[in-house]
Amino acid sequence: MNIFRIALANLRFPATPEESVTLAEQAIARASIEGAGLICFPECFIPGYRGMGKTVPPADAAFLERAWACVRAAAAKANVAVVLGTERIVDGALLITALVINPDGAIAGFQDKVQIDPSEEGLYSPGSGRRVFQTGPLTFGIAICHEGWRYPETVRWAARHGAHIVFHPHFHEAEPGSYRPSSFADPANSFHEKAALCRAAENTCYFATVNCASDGSPTTSAVVRPDGTMLSYQPYGKEGLLIADIDITAATGLLASRCKCV
Repeated sequence: MNIFRIALANLRFPATPEESVTLAEQAIARASIEGAGLICFPECFIPGYRGMGKTVPPADAAFLERAWACVRAAAAKANVAVVLGTERIVDGALLITALVINPDGAIAGFQDKVQIDPSEEGLYSPGSGRRVFQTGPLTFGIAICHEGWRYPETVRWAARHGAHIVFHPHFHEAEPGSYRPSSFADPANSFHEKAALCRAAENTCYFATVNCASDGSPTTSAVVRPDGTMLSYQPYGKEGLLIADIDITAATGLLASRCKCV
């Protein structure tokens, strides 16, 4: 066995972009106390996901640079790698992205959201390209929200390129009058959590999905084992860190490697 501890930041939606930075810094410090080697945040946690009735100030490249600097400093102080759900401006286009920060605070790179949801058109532009990242013994990929739910190839690509785990930052809040789940992947739940089980099992890799905490949340943060069984999940709507120990040796990528379609 080769155990690596991760943390999923199942935090409330930030009231302001400034609060998103403060919450991220606090979560990184807590992850270090819990002995995690990496922490992952929800989609666009800094400055906050746009759309779905949320009011977020206009995109501000200067604010993002300052925010990333703060998170980098927090990562270095805590000696924890960070997968930060955020956004960035590239050639005038606003992209949903994940900023990966090494435990020493250096930027490892970005994974942009390549396949955006139709509801995001007009707000965000699609990025391009995929990559995997490394921290210590752990190799990981990132598939953001809509990509991981509906496009299996985004997870398979990472597994075929050596990822032991694919992190899945997303944002999903309850709609008025919607069903309120209490158990992960219950048959009465939406398809989303069943997709998480499938992404792990069909690729023989871990799948870690992370959402904001909110009342009646239709999905929650969870870690799925490479055989498609549940390792752990955060109680619905409960704010906090989900801590999980994953066995890197169990993530063989066997089924992903046998697929000749990508």
